[in-house]
Amino acid sequence: MTNPDFSDLPVVVAGLGVSGISAARVLHGLGARVTVVDGGSGPGLTARAAELEAQGVTVRLGDGASLPEGTELIVTSPGWAPDSALFAAAGAAGVPVWGDVELAWRLRKPLPGTGEPAPWLAVTGTNGKTTTVQMLASILTAAGKRTAAVGNVGVSVLDAVLAEEPHDVLAVELSSYQLHWAPSLRPYSAAVLNLAPDHLDWHGSMEAYAADKGRIYEGNVVACVYNLADPATEALVREADVEEGCRAIGFGLGAPGPSNFGVVDGLLVDRAFVEDRAKNAAELGAVEDVYPPAPHNIANALAAAALARAYGVEPKAVREGLRAFRPDAHRIAEVGVVREVTYIDDSKATNTHAAAASLAAYRPIVWIAGGLAKGATFDDLVQGAAERLRAVVLIGQDRALIREALERHAPDVPVIEAAEGQTGAVAMAEVVRTAASLARSGDTVLLAPACASMDMFTNYGERGDLFATAVRELADTGE
Repeated sequence: MTNPDFSDLPVVVAGLGVSGISAARVLHGLGARVTVVDGGSGPGLTARAAELEAQGVTVRLGDGASLPEGTELIVTSPGWAPDSALFAAAGAAGVPVWGDVELAWRLRKPLPGTGEPAPWLAVTGTNGKTTTVQMLASILTAAGKRTAAVGNVGVSVLDAVLAEEPHDVLAVELSSYQLHWAPSLRPYSAAVLNLAPDHLDWHGSMEAYAADKGRIYEGNVVACVYNLADPATEALVREADVEEGCRAIGFGLGAPGPSNFGVVDGLLVDRAFVEDRAKNAAELGAVEDVYPPAPHNIANALAAAALARAYGVEPKAVREGLRAFRPDAHRIAEVGVVREVTYIDDSKATNTHAAAASLAAYRPIVWIAGGLAKGATFDDLVQGAAERLRAVVLIGQDRALIREALERHAPDVPVIEAAEGQTGAVAMAEVVRTAASLARSGDTVLLAPACASMDMFTNYGERGDLFATAVRELADTGE
């Protein structure tokens, strides 16, 4: 199926979440006969279903498996796994399955005066996607471009491509789920920041997960940006089918070779998009222009700069955009200094790869870790961070996995386990007081749990907010 006339087309939308509702409304507005299916139930879903039904959309709750007769297209929400019964039925019937990103790609409108849609500069990776895309949008804005950070970052790609005011270029964050269901996506340039095991229950294997990430490079026009420190990302570039003349551009924290981005004497440097790159380089800014200047965040900045330069942005705008950018909450954010101890909230570090990047940024550290492990193991994480640890405070359901790794690889590091059964503010206040008692002047107390939060908190945001509140209370009480 190419770009169809949606008028009277029988379409099933899988999932009644944010992306499913957006897709259903868009398709209904285009004249499609839309049926939304969702295997769940409950008051929230019932209310959402009622809103859509009032607009003329058919909704079937508690039915996430059967394919309505006559369906010609399925548009799925990202979370629906490929082995869902609905998709098995679609495969047997020859019905194509798109994600919301694929739908958005096919609905792009030509920009006035150009005849071409706004190009997409796309980013994926296990960690750092949101920060990198937001940095990129900040750089593009500094260059005077009408842009937005969209996709998995929170703003729907569908809403962006159908916006009344057109964008010159889009900075697009894409998850592995979204890429899996976007077969015709062809970004202008794209980056894979890193690859580490994640969402393997959904993809089935690390190989399948990596292959879906690698789809972001398909059809790239100018640059496939990869991480020099992560050979798996370069391997994905080598496997990609790109446009003639598209280049592989690496980024890393060392001095860059030709065609790469890197750091020289505290300066961010481009040796890719310059004349005579064998001899010349362009200065894009300084390490201190990036906040916070942690190693993994410098890498994010270099990836964002590479995509911006691939689009033609001048070095001055790169510097201005990076200086203007501030990350979202709960991403390696300093929340306070109490009695010469710095407290850092990286609650967003919900897997071992993200926690390792955070731990590499500080020393000595009193580390707050634990929660829901999601099948992760912690030996490599602990082994890599052992020499930086002053002490560890363990929380959450799967704390034993981290404790056992600490016993194997950091046996001399003091470990305190938070009381079991406590949740929310009470638990976090006790954890912060314990961490403070273990810290010395000049130390960092780091909340980088390497685990999901839902065993003790509503989400990682609440976990980080309660950490910040507990730090403020610590300062106020003088304990």
